Amino acid sequence: MTNLSVNINKIATLRNARGGNNPDVINAALDIERFGAHGITVHPRPDERHITYKDVYELKKVLTTEFNIEGNPTEDEFVKLVLVNKPTQVTLVPDVRGQLTSNHGWDTIANQDYLKEIIATFKAEGIRVSIFVDAEIKMIEGAKETGTDRIELYTESYARQFAIGNKQLAIEPFIAAAKKANELGLGINAGHDLDLQNLQYFAQNIPQLLEVSIGHALISDALYLGLENAVQLYKRQLS
Repeated sequence: MTNLSVNINKIATLRNARGGNNPDVINAALDIERFGAHGITVHPRPDERHITYKDVYELKKVLTTEFNIEGNPTEDEFVKLVLVNKPTQVTLVPDVRGQLTSNHGWDTIANQDYLKEIIATFKAEGIRVSIFVDAEIKMIEGAKETGTDRIELYTESYARQFAIGNKQLAIEPFIAAAKKANELGLGINAGHDLDLQNLQYFAQNIPQLLEVSIGHALISDALYLGLENAVQLYKRQLS
């Protein structure tokens, strides 16, 4: 079964809109664990517009499932945050400052030397490393050379094509990318725009998919379905 890691950024966005501590991000994360999620994902950004660095320290103290911290390692504060908190996994994402949301993977060829260095830094501290990549064979091959443990397939293009009925066209490059990753011994994660409509088809067709990270869609669904029910429904798509 593929693990479900819930990204709680949007819970923090709601809290920050009014200040104070409602909703309580830490309690929400503990509830999500209790409701059956296999992990918690956060993506702190330099402007702390949703998850703050303080949140990361507080979450590390209490989480019992896998903790995944996403971010751009070119930010010194991010690297320090990861090394101090030692999450189960760090996912490296090539975001720029002020970017609304992640919208592309690493160029694992042009950035190979840099990625090798920073990945080695995290792995030396016992932190599993995943890097965000597009579903392109040459990027998967480049990822292998960086020393990363896993890749996270950026699934926005899949979700877009799936939504207009092009299921086969949507999934084909991801099947090819996953086969190449398996051939090279890379673990496979996936995330971005996966939801209750497209998740099951994706998971059924991607060989050895280890983990999906889902935030915006799941938290949005929770407004209508309730948080516990939303977590259970997403898990059901992966079973």
